[in-house]
Parts: sequence; structure tokens; C-alpha cells
Amino acid sequence: MEDVKEEIKSRLPVEDVVGEYVELSRAGRSLKGRSPWGVDKTPSFMVSPEKGIWHDFSANKGGDIFTFIMEVEGISFREALEKLAAKAGVELKKYQGDKKVSERKLRAKEALELATKYYQFALSKNKAVCEYVFYKRNLNKKTVKEFRIGYAPSSKDALSKFLGSKKFSKKELEDAGLLNQYGGDLFRKRMMIPFIDTNGTVIGYTARTLEKDGIPKYLNTPETLLFNKSRFVFGLYQAKPAIREKNYVVIVEGNMDVISSHQAGVKTAVATSGTAMTEQHLKMLSNLTSDVRLAYDGDEAGLKATERAINLAGALGISLSVISDYHGCKDPDELIQKDPKLWQEAVENCKPAMDYLLERYEEILNLSTAQGKKEYSDLAVRLISYLKDPVIKKHYEQLVAKRLDVSVEDLLAKKLSSSKPRRLKQVKTTVDKTSLDTTIKVIEDRLLAIQLFGGDAGSKINLKMPEDDTTIELLSDVFNKYYGDFDEAALKKEVLELQKRYQMALKKIETENFAKELEAAIDDDEKTNEILRKMKKK
Repeated sequence: MEDVKEEIKSRLPVEDVVGEYVELSRAGRSLKGRSPWGVDKTPSFMVSPEKGIWHDFSANKGGDIFTFIMEVEGISFREALEKLAAKAGVELKKYQGDKKVSERKLRAKEALELATKYYQFALSKNKAVCEYVFYKRNLNKKTVKEFRIGYAPSSKDALSKFLGSKKFSKKELEDAGLLNQYGGDLFRKRMMIPFIDTNGTVIGYTARTLEKDGIPKYLNTPETLLFNKSRFVFGLYQAKPAIREKNYVVIVEGNMDVISSHQAGVKTAVATSGTAMTEQHLKMLSNLTSDVRLAYDGDEAGLKATERAINLAGALGISLSVISDYHGCKDPDELIQKDPKLWQEAVENCKPAMDYLLERYEEILNLSTAQGKKEYSDLAVRLISYLKDPVIKKHYEQLVAKRLDVSVEDLLAKKLSSSKPRRLKQVKTTVDKTSLDTTIKVIEDRLLAIQLFGGDAGSKINLKMPEDDTTIELLSDVFNKYYGDFDEAALKKEVLELQKRYQMALKKIETENFAKELEAAIDDDEKTNEILRKMKKK
């Protein structure tokens, strides 16, 4: 890896890379400019061509060309490496151990690029679909071009035949996520909206049905070599310049909300594309801005999603606020169709997420009753526990205590008393012993909960991420119930313990399976010896 980094650095001077984002002027042997993060009043961004490094004194950031691209683009090291390698003309596959995987990814990207152009052409030739896109959805040509929107024909294999004529194999189309389980086109008779990564590369699609009763309404690319929805943020490629300029990001629920928002002039809008927000999503966005504004529905699911976001944002130092004034409309897209200016005003008139949630729970619960106060205090104490800043935490403790007409000491006493029994249960991490299957399921749920909501403590857990919001909400409840009061050290210790018990449970199932096989093969010496050999290898 160091070889390829040095090769790229030798071809790309730091001043050229930084100069694409920052206007630099000579200052002795160095160069200086204004911070791309907009936090300085005088030039405090310095570049040293001799050392190949940069430093932003106002934002307290610095490093080489790789760290600069990671920070300014809000992308991972791998993405920065690929971006700079392409700019430098360096072939990464020459430096990679697994050339086959690299080649498969490259072919998948090529297939998806051609597919996107094919879909765009198909849209331009279909009058009925054009009427839907341009008149019913009210999208203009500039927006359709910017988001590379197209149309998948109704034929069962139109795309696969086209790509087959371009020498793409069935396996390569599978790698790209373009085929269904029967080997035909996955997407048919749908408006196609590409998933574009931060390098401008198409890695998948979300496809909206054009039929009135079409199911599902939206069909997304499955997990592939290129597409991982827990890490992908829809619209970020188009939104990055505006996010850097405005220094805030708006997270909406739907991909069409993103597209409509950009057309309406709010170009900082992005979406998490068919999945609940994860820590990876927020980390990616926090590299661009610390001001995150949520535009979720005000229903129960929206409240839970906002609460999850507060939990995740606390450890990342993110300022989280909520956009809620939809003027009676159900979502941003509907509000934009009513009046784009109302959406712009709603974005500007956002309120802190904690204030929004506390006010909504006040509306839902009856604080004039003892039960209402209890339920409200339970919710409020849990929300406050997510906050990391001691000053902000103290502010909301005093606010909630005042609304309940109790002292802060009473509220804190409730917090302490309610957390003690849970902590004892957490340390023991007891699980249902009725069956091994149940044990494994409980452990898996807890590991997944930590993987999703436990920050760094969950970074080394590699279980398959759930795909539906309902499961993620249940896992959020698991995390809050069992680990809401754990600090990072306690969580890491818990992960080690759970993983140890998980492996022991799997080993026990394996042993029981061998025992059953031996019992079944008791009269067959050859098969018995084969089973025993398998056991020795384990």
C-alpha cells in the first residue's frame, strides 16, 4: 500500500490537489489560502510543497493529499486512494494482492455505466415515460440529466441482451446487481435513478414502478461488490459542493425528496437510501459538516428514527436539528410541489432535535397525570443519556425538571435508580437457556445492536447488517434496554464476552450434530470413520 501511495504522491503535487478546492497564494516557501470549511476570517490554510503536506490552523486539520481529499470530500481512505489514483493515472490493480476481485469490480462499474446510458436513451425514446417524469413528477431536464435518470423497458431481457452484445458475461452482470434470480433483467418498466458514489461512479439503482399498483413501489440494487447501503448516502455526490458552501446537510427520507429538493434550490439534501441511518452514514457526513438537519415524518417511526440519530450523533460531536414545518404536507417532495419557497423556509427554521422530540412527547403524553409524567420522564431521561456534552446535558436536565415541576436532583435520582437493575442484568448478560438456537439468536441480536449503535465498540463485529427498518428499530430497543448506560470500555468488554459465548454455542451445536451423525451411522464403519476424521479437523 505504501508503494502505491508514494507513486501517486510523486505524480500529484500537494499544491495541485489542494489548489482545486482552495485559492492559494505564495507566502515565502509555502502557500496560503482560506479554509475550505469556512471557519477562518483570515487566511489560515497553509501548504508546504517541499514536505507535501497541508495544515488548516482554524479547523485544526492537516496531513497529506490523501487526508485532504478524505476531509474535503467526506470519503473513506479507499475512495480517496481510488480518486487520486485515477487522477494520477496509476493502475491500482498492479499493487493489489487480489487482482480477480479488483477486475470484477472494474467490470461491474463498466456494466453499470453502460446500463445507465442505456436507460437514459430508453427514457428519451418513450413518450409516456417522459410525460410521467417531466409532467407528473415535475422534474426538469437539468435535474434529470444531473441525477442521470432513465427508464428500464418492460422486456424481460432487453438490458442483458444489450450488455451481452458488449461482451459482458452473465456473471459480470450478476456482480453488477443487474439480474434477477432467473437470469433476466432485475429492473423492468421502472423509472431508474442511479446510485452514484462520491467519485461519480454508478454503483447501483433505485427503481420506481410506473404502474399504479406496482409492487414493490421502489426496487433497489441488492448488496454487491460495489454497493453497501449501510455506507451509501444518496445524493451526496451532487450535494457535496453545496454542503461545503452552506456548512449544513439536510437528511430526507426518500430519494425523490432529494431530487425535488435539489431542483427547488436546497442542494444540501441527501438520503440514506431505503435503510435506517447508521453510524457509517453520520461519520461520512460529519467529515463535511457538523450541522445535520433531519427531515423525517412526524409519525411514530419518524420519532424513533430521530431518537436513533440523537444516539448516534452524540459521540460524533454533531449538532442535530429537525425540520418539521411541512404546512400540512406529508413530506418534502409534496411540500415542494405546493411551493418550493415553503421548503426553503422550513430548512432555515429547523429546531434542535432534543427540543423537537421533547415537545412532540409533551403533545402525545398527558403531563397533568402521574402516569403521563412518568412516561415523559422515562423518555426524557433516556434521551438525555445520549448527550455527551456536559453543558448541553445539564441544560436539558434543568429544562425537563422544570416541565415536570421537580428538582434536577429528583430527575437524576430517577436516572440512577432506573439504571442500576439494568446494569446488573447487562453485566451478567444472561440469555434464554431453553435451546441453543434461542441462545444464539439472543446473542446475535445483542451483537447486532452493538454493531449498529455501539460506535467504536461495534466496529469489529462483522455480522450481516439487517435490511429492514423494523428489525433495526427492534435492535435499537435492544441496545437502549441492555446497553444504554454502558461506556465504551464496558461495551468493548461486553463484545468480547458475547463473541466468546457465541463461538461456544456454535461449537456445541456442531458437536451435537456430529453426535447425531454418529448415532445414525452406527452400523456403517466407513461412514463412522469419516465423521470422526471430520471431528478431528475441527
